[in-house]
Amino acid sequence: MPKLTFQQTARKPNLLPFPQRRTCRTLTRLTLEHLPQRGLLGRQRRFRSGVNIWFPDDPADRIYFLERGEVTVLGVDQHGRELLLQVVTQGEPFGELCLCREEGGLRRTSARAAGDTAVLEIEYRAFLGYVKTDTDTLSALLCTLCLRLSDCEVRTEILAYRGAEERLGRLLLQLAAAAAIPDHRKREMATLAVSYQELAAMAAMSHPHVTVTLGRFRRRQLIQYSRAQALQVNVAALTSYLGEQRPDRFSSEAGL
Repeated sequence: MPKLTFQQTARKPNLLPFPQRRTCRTLTRLTLEHLPQRGLLGRQRRFRSGVNIWFPDDPADRIYFLERGEVTVLGVDQHGRELLLQVVTQGEPFGELCLCREEGGLRRTSARAAGDTAVLEIEYRAFLGYVKTDTDTLSALLCTLCLRLSDCEVRTEILAYRGAEERLGRLLLQLAAAAAIPDHRKREMATLAVSYQELAAMAAMSHPHVTVTLGRFRRRQLIQYSRAQALQVNVAALTSYLGEQRPDRFSSEAGL
């Protein structure tokens, strides 16, 4: 099995936002800056890399804000493989679905520190009490919830594709549109700071299948990567390639 050679440790901003609602991102999103001074709301907790902040059976009774480090929110697919749902970056809230659950509801996901991490943990009732007193924070919370809902809708559309090329290709295009760094030497190329493991987790595909599919794309010159080079996507070429393929070809593929 060929070994994937593009950069596997590069970090990046939140990978999951997609471009369809990009104009909405000019609105104010909820961050640590909306909260009162340290110590007045919630408590700080520290987690070592790889330690879970919550587990699927934990009660959804508190919200978190990332002060330092990085956190990944994970689900599980029908085959028991971890699915990367969200990458949380500094200042962002996570665990906000506690606001949507009846009291006593469970998380159904896992949150894991992806490095030495510090978070602000706020109990559900305390956070709601504060939001009711500050209209700016309430507006920012509403904006954040709407953006994440739209992100989830687009992500669901991608995961609905059964074929490996269709699913992974469309995921690459979405990431290129949302988080790409333009390559000024080749303007049709978008550079993604994303690891092999993260692509597999976001696409709900096995590592070998991601490797094989990326290899196909590279041979067709739709993407570029090497041991010393981050993954680059030829957006126009990949878009054209996916549009030319017959739907029955994608639906007949198996082994995701």
